[in-house]
Amino acid sequence: MFLRNIKLFIVSLFILFTFQNCNSESREPGSSENELYTEAKNSYSVYSNGSSDDISNSRQNAITKAVEECSPAIVGINVTEVYQVEYRDPYNMFFDDPFFQHFFGNQRRSRTRQYSVQGLGSGFLISSDGYILTNHHVAGNASKIIITTTDGKKFDAEIIGADKTSDVALLKIKGDNFPYLKLANSEDVIIGEWTIAFGNPFGLFDINTKPTITVGVVSNKNINFTQDDRVYRGMIQTDAAISSGNSGGPLVNSLGEVIGINTVIFSTSQSSRGAGSIGIGFAIPINRVKKVVDIIKNNKKINRNFNVGMDVREVDESLAPYISSSVKEGVVVYSIIRKSSAEEAGIEPGDIILEIDNQPINKVEDYNVIVKDCTVGEKLNFTLLRDDKKITKTLTLKSIGR
Repeated sequence: MFLRNIKLFIVSLFILFTFQNCNSESREPGSSENELYTEAKNSYSVYSNGSSDDISNSRQNAITKAVEECSPAIVGINVTEVYQVEYRDPYNMFFDDPFFQHFFGNQRRSRTRQYSVQGLGSGFLISSDGYILTNHHVAGNASKIIITTTDGKKFDAEIIGADKTSDVALLKIKGDNFPYLKLANSEDVIIGEWTIAFGNPFGLFDINTKPTITVGVVSNKNINFTQDDRVYRGMIQTDAAISSGNSGGPLVNSLGEVIGINTVIFSTSQSSRGAGSIGIGFAIPINRVKKVVDIIKNNKKINRNFNVGMDVREVDESLAPYISSSVKEGVVVYSIIRKSSAEEAGIEPGDIILEIDNQPINKVEDYNVIVKDCTVGEKLNFTLLRDDKKITKTLTLKSIGR
């Protein structure tokens, strides 16, 4: 009897131990045996070594704070551009002949047709009374501009001023107490520092009136190039993803200050609509933008109607025999127009251009970036090599027609 009781006691302990083991398996709230995943614990739950505030604070950093501060000032831009195309009657060639005009009179016929193109882009408010910065190629030629703010409101915008060469446009919407962004000193940009790109890629802003955010670093700076008659000088390069529709949006540092306007991307796609980021984007430095805005804010135009009056080419084997200097590379003055700014400055054919305003000139692109960015009346200091001697000439840009 005693032995039987011992066996029952052991069996009871075994059953109790097994039951407790089964119940001790922890499951996440809401999970079931049929689920193929385990849900994460609430990030804000209280742990033995911390509080919900500690967890929340650990997720906050300079980037998230900058995004929170800047987002309300970002706008989506929808534009309509109207173009006129004149169609000439193919039979006009006959009516240009005096013989046909004698019998039929002047029968020249042409038709003008208008068509509109829809476009989109990004922008950002820079003042509480509704001034907005964006790119010229986004809104500079628009006949109608609709601005969408992050509270879902839509506004008609007017173009206060725009400059194609620098690719900057200043818009205005009616109202007050708008959130706005502060502009940094882009001369202080550091290669490797964090960058945040805000924008409206592919029109996503219209879905929930919130900007799209991408994060990267300053990959390079002071990049110069020209594109579509525009001069991009001192550009800031970033690997923050910039896609079609991001043009005109701000590039911001981790302090929430604007260091540039997102403008150009290098893409594997030739279609602007299908262009996607491959980690090479460029922003116009905000200091350059400030200079343009200071001129166009009062409906003034930047006067670039000048002609330097000389043709320049890169030195190659065909030109080398005609150059008096021993330097056989770089940029050479090929020809000079009489009574032009170049002739009045004393520049001559065969001169090698070493520098313009202390900026080295190694190829024609370097020359174009500096000269095309100028305005009427500006003075340029040329450092030239003539007969193996360095000389300096000052060229004043005259308005065409003077």
